[in-house]
Amino acid sequence: MPVFLSTALIFAAAAICEIAGCFSFWAWLKLERSIYWLIPGVISLVAFAYLLTLVPSGAAGRAYAAYGGIYIVASLIWLWAVEGHQPDRWDLSGSGLALIASAVILFAPRT
Repeated sequence: MPVFLSTALIFAAAAICEIAGCFSFWAWLKLERSIYWLIPGVISLVAFAYLLTLVPSGAAGRAYAAYGGIYIVASLIWLWAVEGHQPDRWDLSGSGLALIASAVILFAPRT
């Protein structure tokens, strides 16, 4: 599998895990759901942290910075699919810029 594709899949899986984990805390505190929502949330956040270690980058900070763009896009997909709010043109424009920035950070030729 090409590095670009495997990295994209790792970032996508990490985003799902991070957003699901954070949402469990949101649901518990803001939506007054049961404290048991935190169990899968913590598991999701641990999976998220593990997945980011799989990104082919020599520096953790660079992998985390590049992941930021993927997180933005995934959050807007969550906003639409789970929360029922359709992203507007500003959301889409900003997420497009974030993806470009992520690609520059992660795939720029380095010496």
